[in-house]
Amino acid sequence: MTQSAAFLFDMDGLLLDTERLFMQSFLALTEGIGIKRAAAEPFFLSLVGTSAAVTGRRLTEFLPATVTASEFEANWRKRHAENVASGVPLKDHVTEVLKALRGQGARMAVVTSTGGKDARHHLQHAGIFEYFEQVKAGDEVSANKPDPAPYREAAEALGVDPKDCVAFEDSDLGTQAAVAAGCLTYQIPDLRPAGKALPDLGQKVRPNLRAALIDLGLIAETTV
Repeated sequence: MTQSAAFLFDMDGLLLDTERLFMQSFLALTEGIGIKRAAAEPFFLSLVGTSAAVTGRRLTEFLPATVTASEFEANWRKRHAENVASGVPLKDHVTEVLKALRGQGARMAVVTSTGGKDARHHLQHAGIFEYFEQVKAGDEVSANKPDPAPYREAAEALGVDPKDCVAFEDSDLGTQAAVAAGCLTYQIPDLRPAGKALPDLGQKVRPNLRAALIDLGLIAETTV
């Protein structure tokens, strides 16, 4: 392929294996207020890739009238913060991929729906913050995914055209945003509702980041 101007990465579920921890906290809390996992898990999966504002609105609709959504969300985020305090797990091949790209002089940014303070903390705690020139967080952009604004603004911050960027996403909403911004987009699915088909948006689908870089011709298939 031709040399890309930059590589733009989603964070949760793509670089960091935080979605599962977030779901664990959610299921524990919903179980405590009498919501069965059969209802709670699909609802959580429908939130993947949404902004904090959308999550808050959806929670208000989902939770029983006797539960204050803002208090529930605060408890949920507190429990999640406690879960990740001992370490933020990386997804498969993340360190290998970031080292390979940096070794080739690649420019990289994170484009996440998570708030800036938490996003930077998680990236630092996971030991990968240093790889990125920019972090465009959910509270730092003009609109949230699936709007293309986060990817366009990340590219602008790097001084490049989004059409010259490669984007990596796990969620459908994030993939929609990256494709709409004009990026060459790889979707690497993480948590999904059972049987839900991937959207056909013109993205490429690969099982992990390493496979995406092999497809791009940026690392050899035999690399260990």
